[in-house]
Amino acid sequence: MKKYNVKNYIRYKEDVKKSIANISIKDFIEYTDKELKIIFLPLVENIGRKFATSQEASGVMSIMDIIQEGSLQLTKAVDKIDREKLIESEDIEKTLKSFLAKRIRGGIRREIDRNRGTMRIPEHKLNEMRSTKDEKMVRMFFNSIFLSYDAKQQDESMIYQIPDKADPYNETLLNIYLMSLLNKHLTETEVYVLNRSFGLTGEKLPAKQIAEELNIVGVSAYVRISELKKQAVEKLITNVDHSQVLDYL
Repeated sequence: MKKYNVKNYIRYKEDVKKSIANISIKDFIEYTDKELKIIFLPLVENIGRKFATSQEASGVMSIMDIIQEGSLQLTKAVDKIDREKLIESEDIEKTLKSFLAKRIRGGIRREIDRNRGTMRIPEHKLNEMRSTKDEKMVRMFFNSIFLSYDAKQQDESMIYQIPDKADPYNETLLNIYLMSLLNKHLTETEVYVLNRSFGLTGEKLPAKQIAEELNIVGVSAYVRISELKKQAVEKLITNVDHSQVLDYL
């Protein structure tokens, strides 16, 4: 497969469409390996687009990198097809898709994990973590970033004076990733409150000023902002899958 960049994505789609159009329709068992590799290219993109493409979720891989890797895995998978067993299937097309999709998906996951960084978690452990939703892990992630920040402002006990010697996060990338999660799962008002309260994309604002900009009036307007923050964090904890925050825990 050619190496396409984002600007040439449309050309890639046209090439795939033309290549498939040049293949005559017949029973799936009659297609050559080369023809199968072309016919199932749309399957690669369909699977690839289900993976998150923010920098922290997928390392340095863009959607085109993911499609590229998926196409490579498709080629390898087609070469492993046992046609004698395939003939025995009651639905050859369904069997083929299932066989290829499993290997495409697995290959993309391995490449994403490889690109995340120098620390390696065994693949079977990553799959185990992905298979179950761990709300405690998600709660720990968002509380440590958002809600615990407010607690620190009110508690100056010795525990908060102990220096943290752990390597710091790349704050810019973390904020970009957080904004992608906020925009996906929260309302416009909730996004604005968290963004301005913690300065994810700009200056941090006090609760009173945020309330004024949202036309929330009254002596307890700042309390309403606090409620909106907690409401937004709870919504994130409920909706975000723990596999999306593994790199930070």
